[in-house]
Amino acid sequence: MPSIIDGRRTVEADRDTVTVFLIGMRINNPLAVRSWLPAVRAMPRILSHLEQDPASGLLGYHSWLGRTTMLVSYRRNAEDLTRFASDPDAPHAPAWRAFNRSVAATGNVGVWHETYTATAQNSEAIYVNMPSFGLAGAIGGIPVGQGSHTWKQRMKSAK
Repeated sequence: MPSIIDGRRTVEADRDTVTVFLIGMRINNPLAVRSWLPAVRAMPRILSHLEQDPASGLLGYHSWLGRTTMLVSYRRNAEDLTRFASDPDAPHAPAWRAFNRSVAATGNVGVWHETYTATAQNSEAIYVNMPSFGLAGAIGGIPVGQGSHTWKQRMKSAK
């Protein structure tokens, strides 16, 4: 279990942009194991590949498992994400092709993703008595200090 970092923390206000990528899968038919198991098995291979390749731009991620599974990842930029997704030698493209070829039309599994690019000027973060998590876990957290105690101050300091 990750250790708790006491107190209030935020992220650096003068950071570059960060791309937040949410991806998930929903098992619509739990009995159709042959439909959803390949998708479940693909994600660990993809994450392992990203973790081993610093050029991929992956900064960090968190995942939640269940009938609807979700992974939130933080990337250096959207270009890195796009390059990885379309790389024929990376594990994403073959997994996506296999899904579309054999599973997508069945309706047994649903997949989704959302991508957001956030600048310091239009984002802020706060963590209280949390382990290293979220954007702070990806790029590093800092203690809340002078001029960053409130949401309004943190948003203003980002500008």
